[in-house]
Amino acid sequence: MNFYDDATKMTKETMDNTLKSFAAVTKGFQQIATETSDFTKHSYELQASMFEKLMQAKSLDKTIEIQTEYAKTAYQDFIAQATKMNELYADIAKEAYKPYEATAKMAKEKAEETTQQVYDNAQSYAEQAA
Repeated sequence: MNFYDDATKMTKETMDNTLKSFAAVTKGFQQIATETSDFTKHSYELQASMFEKLMQAKSLDKTIEIQTEYAKTAYQDFIAQATKMNELYADIAKEAYKPYEATAKMAKEKAEETTQQVYDNAQSYAEQAA
C-alpha cells in the first residue's frame, strides 16, 4: 500500500472509532441521567415520608429518633448512589476507549516496524561507508 491508501484507511478507521466512542459515551450519559432522576425521586419520597412522620411525632424524643433515622438512611443512600455513579463513569471511560484499542495497537506495531527499518538502514549505510 502507498501512503495515501494508508492515510485513507486510517482516517476511515479513526472516524468509525470516534462514532463508536461517541455512541458509548451517549449511552453512558443516558444511564447517568436515568440514575440521577431515579435517585432524586427516591430522595424526595424519603424526605416527604420523614416530614409526615415528623408531623405525627408527639414528643421531642420521637422527633429526634425520626431525624436520626432519616439522616442515617439518607447518608447510606447517598454513599450507595455515589458508588454506583463512580462505576458508571468508569464503565463509560472503558467503553469509550475500546474502539481505539486496536488502532493504538496497530500504531504501536507500525512505529516499531518503522523504527526497526530505520535502524537496519542506518546499519547498512554504516557498513557500506566502512
